[in-house]
Amino acid sequence: MSLKKSGLQREVLALYRRALRMVRTKPVLTQPKFLLFVRYNFHTQASSVSPRNVAAIEHLIRRGRRQLEMYEQSSVRDCQISRAMSDWEQSRRGSWTTSQ
Repeated sequence: MSLKKSGLQREVLALYRRALRMVRTKPVLTQPKFLLFVRYNFHTQASSVSPRNVAAIEHLIRRGRRQLEMYEQSSVRDCQISRAMSDWEQSRRGSWTTSQ
Protein backbone atom coordinates (compact mmCIF):
# COMPACT_ATOMS: atom_id res chain seq x y z
CA MET A 1 0.00 0.00 0.00
CA SER A 2 1.47 3.32 -1.05
CA LEU A 3 0.98 6.40 1.07
CA LYS A 4 0.05 9.60 -0.69
CA LYS A 5 2.91 12.10 -0.74
CA SER A 6 2.49 15.64 0.51
CA GLY A 7 3.08 18.60 -1.77
CA LEU A 8 6.42 19.26 -0.09
CA GLN A 9 7.54 15.66 -0.60
CA ARG A 10 6.59 15.87 -4.27
CA GLU A 11 8.59 19.10 -4.64
CA VAL A 12 11.68 17.52 -3.10
CA LEU A 13 11.40 14.44 -5.30
CA ALA A 14 10.89 16.60 -8.39
CA LEU A 15 13.99 18.61 -7.52
CA TYR A 16 15.99 15.39 -7.01
CA ARG A 17 14.81 13.98 -10.37
CA ARG A 18 15.69 17.27 -12.06
CA ALA A 19 19.16 17.12 -10.51
CA LEU A 20 19.65 13.55 -11.74
CA ARG A 21 18.59 14.62 -15.24
CA MET A 22 21.12 17.47 -15.05
CA VAL A 23 23.88 14.93 -14.31
CA ARG A 24 23.16 13.17 -17.62
CA THR A 25 23.75 16.44 -19.54
CA LYS A 26 27.32 16.73 -18.28
CA PRO A 27 30.43 15.20 -19.93
CA VAL A 28 30.67 11.44 -19.35
CA LEU A 29 33.94 11.72 -17.44
CA THR A 30 32.49 14.16 -14.91
CA GLN A 31 29.08 12.55 -14.46
CA PRO A 32 30.20 10.41 -11.46
CA LYS A 33 31.39 13.57 -9.70
CA PHE A 34 28.12 15.39 -10.36
CA LEU A 35 26.14 12.34 -9.22
CA LEU A 36 28.10 12.15 -5.97
CA PHE A 37 27.63 15.88 -5.48
CA VAL A 38 23.84 15.57 -5.90
CA ARG A 39 23.48 12.48 -3.72
CA TYR A 40 25.70 13.85 -0.94
CA ASN A 41 23.97 17.24 -0.83
CA PHE A 42 20.48 15.77 -0.77
CA HIS A 43 21.44 13.28 1.93
CA THR A 44 23.21 15.77 4.20
CA GLN A 45 20.53 18.43 3.80
CA ALA A 46 17.75 15.92 4.47
CA SER A 47 19.44 14.66 7.62
CA SER A 48 20.08 18.19 8.88
CA VAL A 49 16.42 19.24 9.12
CA SER A 50 13.38 17.80 10.86
CA PRO A 51 10.60 16.55 8.57
CA ARG A 52 8.21 18.75 10.55
CA ASN A 53 10.20 21.95 9.95
CA VAL A 54 8.30 23.07 6.85
CA ALA A 55 9.89 26.53 6.69
CA ALA A 56 13.41 25.06 6.66
CA ILE A 57 12.46 22.52 3.99
CA GLU A 58 10.92 25.22 1.81
CA HIS A 59 14.09 27.29 2.21
CA LEU A 60 16.25 24.31 1.20
CA ILE A 61 14.05 23.69 -1.85
CA ARG A 62 14.40 27.32 -2.97
CA ARG A 63 18.16 27.22 -2.39
CA GLY A 64 18.42 23.89 -4.21
CA ARG A 65 16.53 25.23 -7.22
CA ARG A 66 18.82 28.25 -7.48
CA GLN A 67 21.91 26.07 -7.18
CA LEU A 68 20.57 23.59 -9.73
CA GLU A 69 19.82 26.39 -12.20
CA MET A 70 23.47 27.38 -11.95
CA TYR A 71 24.71 23.80 -12.49
CA GLU A 72 22.31 23.23 -15.39
CA GLN A 73 24.11 25.86 -17.45
CA SER A 74 26.04 24.33 -20.34
CA SER A 75 29.14 26.30 -19.37
CA VAL A 76 29.42 24.28 -16.14
CA ARG A 77 31.34 21.17 -17.18
CA ASP A 78 32.86 19.96 -13.91
CA CYS A 79 32.43 20.21 -10.16
CA GLN A 80 34.71 19.85 -7.17
CA ILE A 81 34.28 16.94 -4.78
CA SER A 82 35.32 17.57 -1.20
CA ARG A 83 37.11 15.06 0.99
CA ALA A 84 33.95 14.78 3.10
CA MET A 85 31.99 13.74 0.00
CA SER A 86 34.56 11.11 -0.93
CA ASP A 87 34.63 9.77 2.62
CA TRP A 88 30.82 9.66 2.70
CA GLU A 89 30.74 7.70 -0.55
CA GLN A 90 33.34 5.24 0.72
CA SER A 91 31.43 4.69 3.96
CA ARG A 92 28.21 4.11 2.01
CA ARG A 93 29.91 1.62 -0.29
CA GLY A 94 31.49 -0.15 2.66
CA SER A 95 28.20 -0.51 4.49
CA TRP A 96 26.47 -1.65 1.29
CA THR A 97 29.01 -4.38 0.49
CA THR A 98 29.04 -5.72 4.05
CA SER A 99 25.25 -5.94 4.14
CA GLN A 100 25.10 -7.98 0.90
